[in-house]
Amino acid sequence: MKFTTNFARALAPVALVAAAVPALAADTSADMAKLRAHITSVQTMTANFVQTDARGRSAAGTLQMKRPGKIRFQYGSGDLLLVADGRTLTMVDYQVGQKSSWPLNRTPLGVLLSGSPDLKGRAQIVPSADPRVVSVRARDPSQYGSVTLVFLRSASAPGGLQLYGWTATDAQSRRTTVKLSNTRYNVAVPESAFTYAPPKKR
Repeated sequence: MKFTTNFARALAPVALVAAAVPALAADTSADMAKLRAHITSVQTMTANFVQTDARGRSAAGTLQMKRPGKIRFQYGSGDLLLVADGRTLTMVDYQVGQKSSWPLNRTPLGVLLSGSPDLKGRAQIVPSADPRVVSVRARDPSQYGSVTLVFLRSASAPGGLQLYGWTATDAQSRRTTVKLSNTRYNVAVPESAFTYAPPKKR
């Protein structure tokens, strides 16, 4: 369970840096407009996810998201939960009976969950060698960290972008990769998804 907990911490306010990519020419203004359109168009999202660490260990689960500011990562084991309720991001580890919380706007997830398309100073397009890919480096204003979001261009997706996943690299250069599948946009997501039962102390 320890490595699964480390996965969840990759989304918390640790010292994250984006992976380096070749500096190729890109129409960043057009892609930023697509990103704004995507955020504006997507009010809710559900998906399956797989997280993989630098040693190749994986953990899977389900994701539910509602803008502004709400997300739930339910790991398949049921022992670990990551929930944002609009203000606070909380990691709950039921196996050890502990929880940790951070202000949402001080985590890299704050940009992804924003209800506002005003991304000035919080996100920038990262040039990609693959023309089908739009990579966005998201950073919170306090510079706690950053995460690189990866979108695929898709005419049928909101704003022309399909969220594929993201990569975070910690201060020790350990990379955590999240890949999404079965993504559904603007479906019903109950408010109860963003609550949790307090862990019992061990």
